[in-house]
Amino acid sequence: MFLSRSVLGFIFLSSLLLFPANSIRLFKAEDESDLFMEAPVYQNGPHCPVLAIHSVVKHGSCPQNVFFHFIASDSSLVVPTQLTRIVKSVFQSLSFKVYVFQKKLVSDLVSSSIRQALDNPLNYARIYLADLLETCIQKVIYLDSDTIVVDDIQKLWNINLTGSRTIGAPEYCNANFDKYFTSDFWSSPGFSKVFEGKRACYFNTGVMVMDLGRWRQGDYTREIEKWMRVQKDKRIYELGSLPPFLLVFGGDIEAIDHRWNQHGLGGDNLVNSCRTLHPGPVSLLHWSGKGKPWVRLDAKRPCSIDFLWAPYDLYKFHRYSRHRQLEGFRFDSL
Repeated sequence: MFLSRSVLGFIFLSSLLLFPANSIRLFKAEDESDLFMEAPVYQNGPHCPVLAIHSVVKHGSCPQNVFFHFIASDSSLVVPTQLTRIVKSVFQSLSFKVYVFQKKLVSDLVSSSIRQALDNPLNYARIYLADLLETCIQKVIYLDSDTIVVDDIQKLWNINLTGSRTIGAPEYCNANFDKYFTSDFWSSPGFSKVFEGKRACYFNTGVMVMDLGRWRQGDYTREIEKWMRVQKDKRIYELGSLPPFLLVFGGDIEAIDHRWNQHGLGGDNLVNSCRTLHPGPVSLLHWSGKGKPWVRLDAKRPCSIDFLWAPYDLYKFHRYSRHRQLEGFRFDSL
């Protein structure tokens, strides 16, 4: 534990703010406290020591130990003070803090990608966590806002980052790693040598255990920025904020069980396609890709997997039934 209150640290890009165009939620009520249903109060069990949101606290063995760090954009329709009021109205006893990410930090570094949503400056906020958060915060779990945790988050927190490793994430070595970079990158010895002597594999940056102390020591924010500048000049990748992470950390991460990131549930990055769960146990569901469950459910064009999202969504004005059961899925187990 790293904070004086012995709490777990989490980072969320706010789901109210992250997605542009048709993926953003537009709120019509004048009083934001009327937008969401209040969540039940989740308390620690007797075995707990010191004292994404709903799913994390619902399934956590020690929910009062969790401290949430929310990152909000300075250009968002929902200002940080409003976001603070919304969270307080929904989760009466939640420990959290809202931080403001200034898009000017990356406005000159972000290059166009294969999908407009990936160009949102807030997607790059995870690069600056060590700068945004207080220096006393040495470790966090980073989660994208399109995730649901269906297991005790304490298990993920207890994973050790061995040696000098700075981040831990599920690793996918069967994926075609070459496709994440352009032919110009691979044909340049000066660029491709970054992976020499490494078994670099794909990993998804939507779920990461991060040692911010080691991150600061390695000055990894500046290392990632260097590659983003190269990208602006040479066009060495196509996929937004993921490739610079691969360039800096590929082949040197703590490999975490795949159950902690069942990703790709939103389809691929160009097509709003339907996916099913991957084989094996599930601890976290991740709607990475173009399709977002709240958008598809509200449009009455859901994928079957989207009904796993519905019971955790506290927004009052959805047009879908929160309690709808779909054949083949067991909500009581999630």
